[in-house]
Amino acid sequence: MDVKVDVQYATEETDLPDKEALTQWVNAVLLTLSLQTESTYLQRQISSLFSQKDELELTIRIVDEAEASQLNETWRQSIGPTNVLSFPFECPPGVDIPLLGDIVICATLVAREALKQQKSLQAHWAHLVIHGTLHLLGYDHISDSQAEIMENLEIRVLDHLGYPNPY
Repeated sequence: MDVKVDVQYATEETDLPDKEALTQWVNAVLLTLSLQTESTYLQRQISSLFSQKDELELTIRIVDEAEASQLNETWRQSIGPTNVLSFPFECPPGVDIPLLGDIVICATLVAREALKQQKSLQAHWAHLVIHGTLHLLGYDHISDSQAEIMENLEIRVLDHLGYPNPY
């Protein structure tokens, strides 16, 4: 099953990925996770996610620095913009909505970081969409062990898509 991706372009930036690319990157995360044979727990988690809902949805909103700053300050109490924010959806009891959540990506920062890190713009976009999707699925990088798990998953998904290791 694929995830339906709603895309909102809220920036003047150009050279942005289209809905097809964004959707491909999101679905590559779920495909890679479902194929991991070393983790039966993870396979059950993904199977459970899909069996609970007929289809899954998420929104990707591509924003400018002003909106990224405002959201970062409101939700993370951090000053200034950040490249990606994830907002997992928690369904209230008795409500059945197939929404994973929202990913917000700052287009200006993505372009600036790709240039600074000498990565292709497309590869960096893919990485941040994958990173945000993993957050929606409950992955985090607060501790070193969590970061290692999440980074290894990102590397696998990117490799599956033909992109180099971003680290």
